[in-house]
Amino acid sequence: MVKLLREWAPAKINLFLRVTGRRPDGYHELDSVFVPISIYDRLDIELRPAHSVSVQLFCDSDAVPGDERNLAFRAAYEFLAEFSIQAEVLIKLHKEIPSGAGLGGGSSDAGAVLRMMAVLCGVKQSSPLLRVAMKLGADVPFFLNPTPSRVRGVGERREPLGQIEKPFLLIAVPPVEVPTTLVFRHLRPEHWSGPAPDSDVLAIVQGRVGREHLVNDLEQVAIAQWPEIGELKKLVEALGARAAAMTGSGGGVFGIFNSSEQASAAGRDIVRRAPEIRAFTASML
Repeated sequence: MVKLLREWAPAKINLFLRVTGRRPDGYHELDSVFVPISIYDRLDIELRPAHSVSVQLFCDSDAVPGDERNLAFRAAYEFLAEFSIQAEVLIKLHKEIPSGAGLGGGSSDAGAVLRMMAVLCGVKQSSPLLRVAMKLGADVPFFLNPTPSRVRGVGERREPLGQIEKPFLLIAVPPVEVPTTLVFRHLRPEHWSGPAPDSDVLAIVQGRVGREHLVNDLEQVAIAQWPEIGELKKLVEALGARAAAMTGSGGGVFGIFNSSEQASAAGRDIVRRAPEIRAFTASML
């Protein structure tokens, strides 16, 4: 029997991203608040019983690979291997989340594939699914159930934050694609700020977000390599954001505004000044 399913994969921003240490295996330990936002990729999956494993991925963006370099492709393969399932999987990916922008698009696609595969194959075991997600990348576990969360360690420790006051967001993405591995390669201990005070998390939950809360230890490193990220952040602030920061490893920048009208006006102004910038108004989910 052929089984079909569709999922929407949301982007995310990191309201803060602090480095707390480095493990012997080289991975950095983080303290971050992840929030999903209303920018989405769309995935359709078709699954057929088979005598061997086959995965195909088709994307409407030529810039997105359709082989093992794609996290959604790898998620399907790793799921089938983990649960010893033989099947043919066809994935159709409609891409809206900019790549290399710190918005988690690839990880979200992988999380959506794992969620869909679990439903289609009747898998209800959370521990093996988390193990597959961790194998794919540090952000993928969050996208198994993307809700506002404090995320620590290398992504495996997650504390849901429940209902939070939702600010008005502008997301601005410069025409650069930032490799996460390169940013971490240039990160030094003097860039680490350590764990966030619990008072910062409380302020975020209550909607009292200010510049002092939006700490991103990767920002200085990324701006040193791509100065346009820093210029874009300054522009977002100049256009009325009460706070702005780079998200993830960059190069996307988000600004927090007092109203959706202000955020929309700032986005139009940015695109008018620099047509190569992609600007989105968004809300937290």
